[in-house]
Amino acid sequence: MSNTHNPPTIGVLALQGAFREHVNMLERAGARAVEVRKPEQLEGLDGLVIPGGESTAMGLIAERWGLVEPLRAWVHSGKPTWGTCAGMIMVAERAFGQKEGGQTLLGGLDVTVNRNHFGRQLQSFETDLAVPALGDEPVHAVFIRAPGITAVGEGVEVLARFGADGDDAIIVAVRQGPILATAFHPELTDDLRWHRLFVEMTLRWRA
Repeated sequence: MSNTHNPPTIGVLALQGAFREHVNMLERAGARAVEVRKPEQLEGLDGLVIPGGESTAMGLIAERWGLVEPLRAWVHSGKPTWGTCAGMIMVAERAFGQKEGGQTLLGGLDVTVNRNHFGRQLQSFETDLAVPALGDEPVHAVFIRAPGITAVGEGVEVLARFGADGDDAIIVAVRQGPILATAFHPELTDDLRWHRLFVEMTLRWRA
């Protein structure tokens, strides 16, 4: 699906975390990428990336800037949304392992997330994952204080798992209609396939 003459405009929530890296990767993948910090900046977008960072801090900043309800409305309206790491937690319907006081969840993605499944910063790691939806070549994945998906609802497509073989492996990437979620950080690699996939999702939605 070509976007050479009319590239999609994809916002990247720029409250905290690796938003600049997402902007760079999206532009390399053929999109027009813009940073989003205010509710009015959601207008006219074809897609939205909620990046990694510290999910509790992101939620508090979003509340302070009046973004929580506009973001929730965006996700629930069926517009393309991609949550990476902390962003995956925010778009989940359910999460546990939360800090005292709870966690701002936008919902929309019918999954249960373990907020700190892979431990603290010192337990961060890199690995290769099989992702058939992206082709035969494995995907290099960077996990930084990463969450994991422990349960999915009907209609959620599992794109990647990590760990033991079979269904016992932890789910680390999913897609449900216009929502994409990854527990790891594709923006910290040089592999454009995830960003190209999301660009294609925005183009299909726009069409």
